[in-house]
Amino acid sequence: MNRTAGSIHEHLRRQVEAHDLTLTEFGVLEALLHKGPLTHSEIADRVLLASSSITYVIDKLEDRGLLWRRQSEEDRRVKLAELTSEGRAKIEAAFSEHAALLDDLMAELSLEEKRKTASALRRVGRCANEFDTASSSD
Repeated sequence: MNRTAGSIHEHLRRQVEAHDLTLTEFGVLEALLHKGPLTHSEIADRVLLASSSITYVIDKLEDRGLLWRRQSEEDRRVKLAELTSEGRAKIEAAFSEHAALLDDLMAELSLEEKRKTASALRRVGRCANEFDTASSSD
């Protein structure tokens, strides 16, 4: 499993870095592209990163003009991160290539095999998350 994950990770890392992004920056921008404005904690949950680390990544992306932060209209204590037009253009281009690369990496699988693999990986991920929760409560 580690060898397969490492091989896939390396291909995806190189593709994302060709767009002058790290995988974490890509994950943040991709979450904002598909989910719209999000709080820091919502982004951290989506990219599996600690809140303190996500602030650093968001600061860097904001400095580069790829996202901006604004106060929530519902709760002025809450800050939302949102894509700028430059950020949207960058992540749309990177994500398009990313999706195509994933398709290429799984080209030998039938549609049914891809569905079963995705389902199995989601179950393994849920099990691992539950394992972490159960282990920490012992």
